[in-house]
Amino acid sequence: MQENDITGGVKMKKRKLGKSNLEVSAIGLGCMSMTGAYGAVVEKQEMISVIRAAVERGVTFFDTAQVYGPFANEELERFN
Repeated sequence: MQENDITGGVKMKKRKLGKSNLEVSAIGLGCMSMTGAYGAVVEKQEMISVIRAAVERGVTFFDTAQVYGPFANEELERFN
């Protein structure tokens, strides 16, 4: 497993997806609540900051779905 350095010297572990050569971080970020799918809409800039902080810590797996709003999560990630 490949590891990336993150804040504080801790390393993010990676996991292979199935039998492919694709790897993602062992810890992912669920994005459903970032665009109001659970109810209250949150500030777009605040969610972009959350995504950036996750990337800085080695997160490469972001759980999104069109059911949350067509391309709504992807639009946030575009600014990352």
